[in-house]
Amino acid sequence: MSDITQLILDDHERFRRQFAAMDDLTDPRQLQDVWRALADLLEVHAKAEEEIFYPQLISRGSGAEDETLDAVGDHNDIRDGLHEAALHPVGSEPWHAAVRKARVANSNHMAEEEDDALPDFRRHADPGLREELGRRFQAFKDEHPGAAGLDVGDIDPQHYVEVVKQQLPGQRPAEPDGSLGIGGLRERGSA
Repeated sequence: MSDITQLILDDHERFRRQFAAMDDLTDPRQLQDVWRALADLLEVHAKAEEEIFYPQLISRGSGAEDETLDAVGDHNDIRDGLHEAALHPVGSEPWHAAVRKARVANSNHMAEEEDDALPDFRRHADPGLREELGRRFQAFKDEHPGAAGLDVGDIDPQHYVEVVKQQLPGQRPAEPDGSLGIGGLRERGSA
């Protein structure tokens, strides 16, 4: 079954297992092996959600804009921890602190997504759509092993939601009205 909500939950379970596996490791080489795979999956998963899942949630869910703003902000917090960890030797105190930052942000994100966004989407999206999105989600992950070719920088959640909303069927980008947006001079003079 390739229901996107199930694939997201499957990744969440992998995240939990991999973070837990690192709790028992002290050898930097072993930590590096587990961490690299986990960090890559976190990057690809976030990008796949932003490309495939959240635009669909916005078009169908209730309260989906707020859920999406929060989720993209969470993704940025996770990315910040991942990028910070990359600046330090694996196994060092600063590295562990950065990994913890990513772990806590990810745990919070998963809980919110599992309690809000995923149930919301399941209520508002038919199984056929969820299956199709699941195929696209998996294909996206397969196309980007090790996060290859992905822009993994932070994104502005508000801008992201605005762009997604403009791309929804029946929506047109706002057309400039040619004004400077400062109001009429006649209105000012009579005040």
